[in-house]
Amino acid sequence: MTPPAAPNSAAARDIAYALHPYTDHRAHEKNGPMIIISGKGVRVTDDAGREYLETVAGLWCASLGFSNERLVEAATAQMRKLPFYHGFTSRSHEPLIELSEMLIARAPVPMSKVFFANSGSEANDTAIKMIWYYNNAIGRPNKKKIISRIKGYHGVTLAAASLTGLPNNHKLFDLPIAGVLHTSCPHFYRFGAEGETEDAFATRMADELEAMILAEGPDTVAGFFAEPVMGAGGVIIPPRGYFAKIQAVLRKYDVLMVADEVICGFGRTGEYWGTQTFGVQPDIITCAKALSASFLPISAVMVNDRVFQGLADGSASVGTWGHGFTYSGHPVPAAVAIETLKIYDEMDIVGHVKRVGAHMQASLRAAFADHPLVGEVRGIGMIAAVELSADKAARSPFDPARKMGARLVKLGEAHGLILRALPGDAIAFSPPLIMEIDEVDEMVERFGHALDELAVQARRESITVV
Repeated sequence: MTPPAAPNSAAARDIAYALHPYTDHRAHEKNGPMIIISGKGVRVTDDAGREYLETVAGLWCASLGFSNERLVEAATAQMRKLPFYHGFTSRSHEPLIELSEMLIARAPVPMSKVFFANSGSEANDTAIKMIWYYNNAIGRPNKKKIISRIKGYHGVTLAAASLTGLPNNHKLFDLPIAGVLHTSCPHFYRFGAEGETEDAFATRMADELEAMILAEGPDTVAGFFAEPVMGAGGVIIPPRGYFAKIQAVLRKYDVLMVADEVICGFGRTGEYWGTQTFGVQPDIITCAKALSASFLPISAVMVNDRVFQGLADGSASVGTWGHGFTYSGHPVPAAVAIETLKIYDEMDIVGHVKRVGAHMQASLRAAFADHPLVGEVRGIGMIAAVELSADKAARSPFDPARKMGARLVKLGEAHGLILRALPGDAIAFSPPLIMEIDEVDEMVERFGHALDELAVQARRESITVV
């Protein structure tokens, strides 16, 4: 049991005053926080001086690690030159313009314009509003419903949390809002039928989407949101051919495709964009996190010319496009993002991820695919998951009450790893993109020790069938 926080300590002050995201606050009152005080490269250090390998890059986001002087200098220089300006009513500034130009040049498919926000949630909320506005502007006021996927994650603002297909993001929040629907999760390991091939499973996923669109009425369905790799829902890799089949359905019924690249964008999957890895042809792209290496908050929404023309016509009829944030395109995060993209180019981020990611995927599979507690090891590029299973042959999950994933996270801390447990006791790996092969080997070795300790505990408590 965690000892009580000393009076007036940072931990005690945290418990007294801070309301944490994604936290059981009754448990937090008892156990207190882990307080991180510094970081360098792929490692962070807590207030007791313990150092950890950060295996999830914070929240999938610290792509260049936890120290980069070029990004510090970019922020400092911009703060001295122009610490704030906005983009409302045709105002602009150089960082906003340059970053827009850089993103359009790097887009995986032809895009027309870029809108800036401050988080992935805001970007996805913005994309929903764009779709509604667009359809009103072109005379389709009934075409408004949005489809996302069970286990998908698109954020926590009101509409984005509705898109998110995870129960804990809806319970007690009165979500999802009306007009948001959820189709099947494309996790072949978990939801493939006995004897079903991966291709047949992908076909079934597309058929179920088409059936939903027909049941709702194609003239009412406006957009489909998907992460190329589903992140917080469990690092779920789509089955072969999945997106081609899904895209055919969307085109058949004129449903806009939104690629949520908040986690996958900027090299994570081994291509610059996850849409390139899986052959997706989106109408709208949202991105954040690695856009600025998460040194400062910024996100972006890119739209193709078809969508932009509708938005422009609508704004002419109304007199404005009445959407935006005080900090949309804030010059300081924009300057940091510009420098981040330059660093990616210089280090050949895609080539680096292909090389290190191939080693990471092979190492995780070699070390853990046959482990008695592991049901599946999956991933691509530098994103992966190790999913625990109570029965490998039957692919049976553990009883959630056992909290096996959370227990493994705590054991990982004892071995100098910061881990993240996802739904279904899947442990995510999404380290900083600067991680090198020797650091991957260290991560895998330490995780193996933690996993073996969990196996010993499981046998003692008779909670596996092994």
